[in-house]
Amino acid sequence: MLYKVFLVEDEIVTREGIRDNVDWHAHGFAFCGEAPDGEMALPAIQSTCPDVLITDIKMPFMDGLQLCKIVRQRWPSVKTIILSGHDEFEYAQQAIELGVTEYLLKPLGAQDLHRALLKLATQLDQERQEQERLRRLRDQVAENRALLRERLLFKLLVGAVSPSDAIEQSLALGMDLAARCYLVTVIRVEPQDHTGRLAYAEQQRVQRVVAGLAENNPDVFLLNKDLEESVLIIKGSTFEYVQEERELLLAQIERHVQDSPSLLLVGRGAPTKRLADISRSFADALASSQDAPQRKGGAEGSVDRAELIKVDRSAVEDYLKCGTQEDFDDFFDAFIWPLGDAIKSYMVKNYIVMDIALTAARFVEGLGGIVDQVVPGLEHIETVAAGLDSIDQIREYAQRTLLSAVAFRDSQAGRQHASMIQQARNYVDRHYMDPNISLNEVAAQVNHSPSHFSTVFSQETNTTFKAYLTEVRIRKAKELLRMTNAKSYEVACQVGYTDPHYFSYVFRKHSGLTPTEFRGQTQSEPKLVQEMV
Repeated sequence: MLYKVFLVEDEIVTREGIRDNVDWHAHGFAFCGEAPDGEMALPAIQSTCPDVLITDIKMPFMDGLQLCKIVRQRWPSVKTIILSGHDEFEYAQQAIELGVTEYLLKPLGAQDLHRALLKLATQLDQERQEQERLRRLRDQVAENRALLRERLLFKLLVGAVSPSDAIEQSLALGMDLAARCYLVTVIRVEPQDHTGRLAYAEQQRVQRVVAGLAENNPDVFLLNKDLEESVLIIKGSTFEYVQEERELLLAQIERHVQDSPSLLLVGRGAPTKRLADISRSFADALASSQDAPQRKGGAEGSVDRAELIKVDRSAVEDYLKCGTQEDFDDFFDAFIWPLGDAIKSYMVKNYIVMDIALTAARFVEGLGGIVDQVVPGLEHIETVAAGLDSIDQIREYAQRTLLSAVAFRDSQAGRQHASMIQQARNYVDRHYMDPNISLNEVAAQVNHSPSHFSTVFSQETNTTFKAYLTEVRIRKAKELLRMTNAKSYEVACQVGYTDPHYFSYVFRKHSGLTPTEFRGQTQSEPKLVQEMV
C-alpha cells in the first residue's frame, strides 16, 4: 500500500519540479495533491488525508509554520517535511518545536528528498505494524474479556462460584452483578414444522435479536452456549421489577421474531434474593423450558420438574462417603441414568456434569485434599462437558471423577489430622491478607500447640506452614494482577505484604518474574488470561 504525499509550495516552478521529477511509487508513495499556500492546502488536506505533508516554510496568506501547527493539532499522525532557505534558521527552530519530521534546505536536490522519503516510509511502516499489533491485541483482550464474562456467568448458573468471588470478578470484567433480586430465563429455539430442522441462518437471526435487546439493558446478562439455547440473568430491586422486566423483554423478542419459522420455548425461573441462589432459578427455568408448550413459554416455577433435571447431590455425597467401585453401576443407574432424556439441552447436560464435579470437589476439599489433584480440570469443566454428547460418555466421566474421589477417601482413612489441616487451610484462605497472620495464631484456631501444629502440618502436607501461606498469597497476587488494574504495591498490601520490595522479591522467587513482568506477559499472551478462570 502506497503512502500519500501532499505538496504545498508557492513557487510554481519549484512545485512542478518536485511533483514531476520524483519517482514517488519507487519510494512507496503516491502524489495526492498540491496547493500554492497553507490556506488553500487545508481543505485539500482534509479531503485527501495524506500521510506526508511537504511544505515550504515561507508562503503568502498562511506560511508553512502556521500550516504545520494546524495540521499537527487536527491530524497528528501526518509526517511533515519542511523546505527552507539558508537564512531561515529561526524558522527551523520553530519547526522543530512543532514536531516537524524532516527539515530540508533549498535549493533542494532529488537525492535529499529521496533519502527523506525513504526514512519516512520506514517510520510509517513501523507505525503501521505497531498499530496493527495493538489492534490485534485489543481484539484479543476483548475476546478474552468476553470469554471470561461468559465463564463467570456459567459458574453462577451452576453454583460454581461464591457470591463474593462473583462480585469481585464481575467488577474486574466491567459487569455489575450487585442487586437485591435475580431471576433466570431460558430461551430455546426449535422448529415449528414436522421436519425437525431449523436453518442455521434463522437460528442466528433469533440469537441476534435476543443479544441485541439484552445488550441495551444493563440489568440483563446474556449467556449463549449454542444456537438453540440462550440464558438471561435479570437483576433488579424487587421481585416485581425483575418479573416485569422479563415479560417486557420476552414481548419485545416475540415482536421481532413473530414471522420466524422457529418456535421459542421459554423457561421462567423463580425470582430469588441471593446471588448464590441463581442456580436454583436456573434449574427452574431449565425445567420450565422442557415443559414449555408454546412460543410464549411454560408455567412459572416448575419445581417438581426442576428436581428431575438436577443430580441428587445428597445421593452423590452418600456414594462418596460409603460407596465402593463395585457399587458405581447401581448408583449411576439409580440416580443419574434417569436424567439422560434431559441432556438434549446443552445447558442441562452441563448442569448435570457440573453437579457431579462440584460435589466430588467439595467432598475432597472437606477431607483436606487438593482438589485439582483429585478432580482435575474443574476450572474448565464447561469445556469438558462440551465433549460429552451421550449419557454413556457422562457415565464414563462420572465414573472417572467419583472413583478418583473414593480412592482419595480410602487413602485418607488412616490419617487422623485431615480435618485439622483443612481447618488451618480454610483459616489461611480467609486471612492471608492480614500481614500479622502467624503459625501461632493458626495453631490456636485449630486447638493445637504451635510446635505440634507445625510438625503435623509439615508431615501431612509435605510443606511448611510458611511455604503454604506464601503459596496462597502469591496465587492471590497473580489473580489480582490478572483481574485488576491495581498497582504492584497495592496488590502487595492486599495479599498481606507491607513491604512492596519484599513482595516483589518473593513473587519473583516463586514465579520467575517480577509482578510488572508477570502482568506484561499476561497482556501479551492471551492463553495466560484464559488459565485464570
